[in-house]
Amino acid sequence: MRHGNKVNNLGRTAPHRKAMLSNMACSLIQHKRINTTVAKAKALRGYVEPLLTKSKTDSTHSRRTVFGYLQSKEIVSELFRDVAPKIADRPGGYTRIIRTGYRLGDNAEMCIIELVDFNDIYTNEKAKKTTRRSRRAGAKGDEATTVVESDANTTAEAVSEEPVAELETVEEVETVEEVAAEAVSEEPVAEVETVEEAAAPAEEAAPESTDETTSEESTEEK
Repeated sequence: MRHGNKVNNLGRTAPHRKAMLSNMACSLIQHKRINTTVAKAKALRGYVEPLLTKSKTDSTHSRRTVFGYLQSKEIVSELFRDVAPKIADRPGGYTRIIRTGYRLGDNAEMCIIELVDFNDIYTNEKAKKTTRRSRRAGAKGDEATTVVESDANTTAEAVSEEPVAELETVEEVETVEEVAAEAVSEEPVAEVETVEEAAAPAEEAAPESTDETTSEESTEEK
Protein backbone atom coordinates (compact mmCIF):
# COMPACT_ATOMS: atom_id res chain seq x y z
CA MET A 1 0.00 0.00 0.00
CA ARG A 2 1.24 3.47 -0.90
CA HIS A 3 -0.18 5.42 2.06
CA GLY A 4 0.34 8.88 0.52
CA ASN A 5 3.63 8.03 -1.17
CA LYS A 6 3.64 10.36 -4.21
CA VAL A 7 6.76 8.92 -5.84
CA ASN A 8 6.09 6.58 -8.73
CA ASN A 9 8.62 3.78 -8.38
CA LEU A 10 7.97 2.61 -11.97
CA GLY A 11 8.32 -1.01 -10.84
CA ARG A 12 12.04 -0.56 -10.13
CA THR A 13 14.31 -0.33 -7.15
CA ALA A 14 15.58 3.08 -6.04
CA PRO A 15 19.08 2.77 -7.61
CA HIS A 16 17.60 1.46 -10.85
CA ARG A 17 15.05 4.27 -10.94
CA LYS A 18 17.69 6.96 -10.29
CA ALA A 19 20.00 5.59 -13.00
CA MET A 20 17.15 5.40 -15.48
CA LEU A 21 16.01 8.99 -14.81
CA SER A 22 19.61 10.22 -15.02
CA ASN A 23 20.09 8.58 -18.42
CA MET A 24 16.74 9.91 -19.67
CA ALA A 25 17.65 13.43 -18.48
CA CYS A 26 20.97 13.24 -20.35
CA SER A 27 19.18 12.08 -23.50
CA LEU A 28 16.62 14.91 -23.20
CA ILE A 29 19.33 17.57 -22.80
CA GLN A 30 21.35 16.14 -25.68
CA HIS A 31 18.54 15.49 -28.19
CA LYS A 32 15.99 18.05 -26.84
CA ARG A 33 13.22 15.47 -27.41
CA ILE A 34 12.69 11.83 -26.52
CA ASN A 35 9.90 9.29 -26.97
CA THR A 36 8.80 7.39 -23.85
CA THR A 37 5.75 6.40 -21.81
CA VAL A 38 3.59 8.95 -20.06
CA ALA A 39 4.46 7.59 -16.59
CA LYS A 40 8.21 7.85 -17.21
CA ALA A 41 7.82 11.28 -18.79
CA LYS A 42 5.99 12.62 -15.73
CA ALA A 43 8.68 11.17 -13.45
CA LEU A 44 11.41 12.67 -15.68
CA ARG A 45 9.76 16.09 -15.64
CA GLY A 46 10.02 16.26 -11.86
CA TYR A 47 13.63 15.10 -12.06
CA VAL A 48 15.07 17.32 -14.79
CA GLU A 49 13.30 20.65 -14.30
CA PRO A 50 15.09 21.47 -10.99
CA LEU A 51 18.37 20.78 -12.81
CA LEU A 52 17.38 23.18 -15.60
CA THR A 53 16.58 25.84 -13.01
CA LYS A 54 19.95 25.22 -11.37
CA SER A 55 21.73 25.72 -14.70
CA LYS A 56 20.55 29.35 -14.91
CA THR A 57 23.26 30.36 -12.43
CA ASP A 58 26.53 29.39 -14.04
CA SER A 59 28.85 28.75 -11.12
CA THR A 60 31.14 25.98 -9.96
CA HIS A 61 28.73 24.98 -7.21
CA SER A 62 25.82 24.71 -9.69
CA ARG A 63 27.89 22.64 -12.10
CA ARG A 64 28.96 20.23 -9.36
CA THR A 65 25.41 19.88 -8.10
CA VAL A 66 24.07 19.12 -11.61
CA PHE A 67 26.97 16.73 -12.24
CA GLY A 68 25.97 14.77 -9.13
CA TYR A 69 22.67 13.94 -10.84
CA LEU A 70 23.72 13.55 -14.48
CA GLN A 71 27.20 12.00 -14.09
CA SER A 72 28.34 13.26 -17.52
CA LYS A 73 30.73 16.14 -18.09
CA GLU A 74 29.73 16.55 -21.74
CA ILE A 75 26.03 16.82 -20.93
CA VAL A 76 26.71 19.25 -18.06
CA SER A 77 28.77 21.51 -20.33
CA GLU A 78 26.09 21.38 -23.03
CA LEU A 79 23.42 22.20 -20.45
CA PHE A 80 25.23 25.28 -19.18
CA ARG A 81 26.49 26.37 -22.61
CA ASP A 82 23.51 25.80 -24.95
CA VAL A 83 20.35 25.14 -22.96
CA ALA A 84 20.70 27.59 -20.08
CA PRO A 85 20.92 30.79 -22.22
CA LYS A 86 17.78 29.82 -24.11
CA ILE A 87 15.67 29.12 -21.00
CA ALA A 88 17.01 32.09 -19.04
CA ASP A 89 13.82 34.16 -19.41
CA ARG A 90 11.38 31.31 -18.71
CA PRO A 91 10.19 31.05 -15.06
CA GLY A 92 9.65 27.28 -15.05
CA GLY A 93 7.77 24.85 -17.23
CA TYR A 94 10.75 23.95 -19.39
CA THR A 95 9.34 20.68 -20.74
CA ARG A 96 6.24 19.68 -22.70
CA ILE A 97 4.52 16.29 -22.90
CA ILE A 98 2.71 15.44 -26.14
CA ARG A 99 0.68 12.23 -26.10
CA THR A 100 1.14 10.11 -29.23
CA GLY A 101 -1.17 7.12 -28.66
CA TYR A 102 -0.77 3.61 -27.30
CA ARG A 103 2.06 1.15 -27.80
CA LEU A 104 1.39 -2.15 -29.52
CA GLY A 105 1.91 -5.15 -27.29
CA ASP A 106 1.29 -3.86 -23.75
CA ASN A 107 -0.98 -0.94 -24.78
CA ALA A 108 1.12 1.53 -22.75
CA GLU A 109 0.31 5.21 -23.34
CA MET A 110 3.17 6.79 -25.25
CA CYS A 111 4.25 10.42 -25.50
CA ILE A 112 7.01 12.78 -26.57
CA ILE A 113 8.68 14.89 -23.90
CA GLU A 114 10.65 17.86 -25.23
CA LEU A 115 12.19 21.15 -24.21
CA VAL A 116 9.75 23.96 -24.89
CA ASP A 117 12.23 26.55 -26.14
CA PHE A 118 13.75 24.23 -28.73
CA ASN A 119 10.52 23.55 -30.61
CA ASP A 120 10.02 26.06 -33.44
CA ILE A 121 6.50 24.88 -34.25
CA TYR A 122 4.89 25.39 -30.84
CA THR A 123 6.76 28.54 -29.84
CA ASN A 124 4.25 31.34 -29.43
CA GLU A 125 6.54 34.22 -30.34
CA LYS A 126 7.64 32.71 -33.63
CA ALA A 127 4.06 31.74 -34.43
CA LYS A 128 2.96 35.35 -33.90
CA LYS A 129 5.81 36.63 -36.02
CA THR A 130 4.98 34.25 -38.81
CA THR A 131 1.32 35.23 -38.77
CA ARG A 132 2.24 38.90 -38.82
CA ARG A 133 4.69 38.34 -41.61
CA SER A 134 2.18 36.33 -43.56
CA ARG A 135 -0.44 39.03 -43.15
CA ARG A 136 1.95 41.75 -44.12
CA ALA A 137 3.24 39.73 -47.00
CA GLY A 138 -0.33 39.02 -48.08
CA ALA A 139 -1.25 42.70 -47.83
CA LYS A 140 1.82 43.71 -49.74
CA GLY A 141 1.13 41.01 -52.25
CA ASP A 142 -2.44 42.26 -52.69
CA GLU A 143 -1.23 45.82 -53.10
CA ALA A 144 1.42 44.69 -55.54
CA THR A 145 -1.11 42.73 -57.55
CA THR A 146 -3.50 45.68 -57.64
CA VAL A 147 -0.68 48.00 -58.67
CA VAL A 148 0.45 45.57 -61.36
CA GLU A 149 -3.12 45.16 -62.60
CA SER A 150 -3.66 48.92 -62.70
CA ASP A 151 -0.35 49.40 -64.53
CA ALA A 152 -1.29 46.65 -66.97
CA ASN A 153 -4.68 48.25 -67.59
CA THR A 154 -3.15 51.67 -68.16
CA THR A 155 -0.53 50.27 -70.50
CA ALA A 156 -3.19 48.30 -72.38
CA GLU A 157 -5.31 51.42 -72.75
CA ALA A 158 -2.29 53.41 -73.89
CA VAL A 159 -1.32 50.75 -76.39
CA SER A 160 -4.89 50.51 -77.68
CA GLU A 161 -5.14 54.30 -78.03
CA GLU A 162 -1.74 54.99 -79.55
CA PRO A 163 -2.26 53.27 -82.94
CA VAL A 164 -5.52 55.18 -83.43
CA ALA A 165 -3.71 58.44 -82.82
CA GLU A 166 -0.97 57.41 -85.23
CA LEU A 167 -3.53 56.53 -87.89
CA GLU A 168 -5.18 59.88 -87.44
CA THR A 169 -1.85 61.64 -87.78
CA VAL A 170 -1.01 59.57 -90.87
CA GLU A 171 -4.37 60.45 -92.43
CA GLU A 172 -3.78 64.11 -91.62
CA VAL A 173 -0.32 63.93 -93.22
CA GLU A 174 -1.80 62.30 -96.32
CA THR A 175 -4.44 65.03 -96.58
CA VAL A 176 -1.75 67.70 -96.18
CA GLU A 177 0.33 66.04 -98.88
CA GLU A 178 -2.65 65.85 -101.22
CA VAL A 179 -3.39 69.53 -100.66
CA ALA A 180 0.24 70.41 -101.30
CA ALA A 181 0.30 68.31 -104.45
CA GLU A 182 -2.85 70.00 -105.73
CA ALA A 183 -1.36 73.39 -104.95
CA VAL A 184 1.86 72.49 -106.75
CA SER A 185 -0.05 71.10 -109.72
CA GLU A 186 -2.15 74.27 -109.93
CA GLU A 187 0.70 76.76 -109.55
CA PRO A 188 2.57 76.01 -112.84
CA VAL A 189 -0.60 76.52 -114.86
CA ALA A 190 -1.08 79.88 -113.30
CA GLU A 191 2.54 80.74 -113.98
CA VAL A 192 2.26 79.70 -117.63
CA GLU A 193 -0.80 81.80 -118.00
CA THR A 194 0.92 84.76 -116.47
CA VAL A 195 3.97 84.24 -118.68
CA GLU A 196 1.82 84.11 -121.79
CA GLU A 197 -0.05 87.19 -120.67
CA ALA A 198 3.24 88.97 -119.99
CA ALA A 199 4.62 88.01 -123.39
CA ALA A 200 1.54 89.14 -125.27
CA PRO A 201 1.62 92.78 -124.07
CA ALA A 202 5.33 92.90 -124.86
CA GLU A 203 4.67 91.83 -128.41
CA GLU A 204 1.84 94.31 -128.69
CA ALA A 205 4.02 97.08 -127.38
CA ALA A 206 6.86 96.33 -129.78
CA PRO A 207 4.96 97.02 -133.05
CA GLU A 208 3.65 100.31 -131.70
CA SER A 209 7.17 101.43 -131.02
CA THR A 210 8.24 100.47 -134.53
CA ASP A 211 5.32 102.40 -136.03
CA GLU A 212 6.25 105.44 -134.01
CA THR A 213 9.86 105.28 -135.16
CA THR A 214 8.84 104.97 -138.84
CA SER A 215 6.51 107.91 -138.54
CA GLU A 216 9.23 110.05 -137.01
CA GLU A 217 11.69 109.11 -139.78
CA SER A 218 9.15 110.03 -142.47
CA THR A 219 8.58 113.43 -140.93
CA GLU A 220 12.29 114.17 -140.85
CA GLU A 221 12.70 113.28 -144.52
CA LYS A 222 9.92 115.64 -145.46
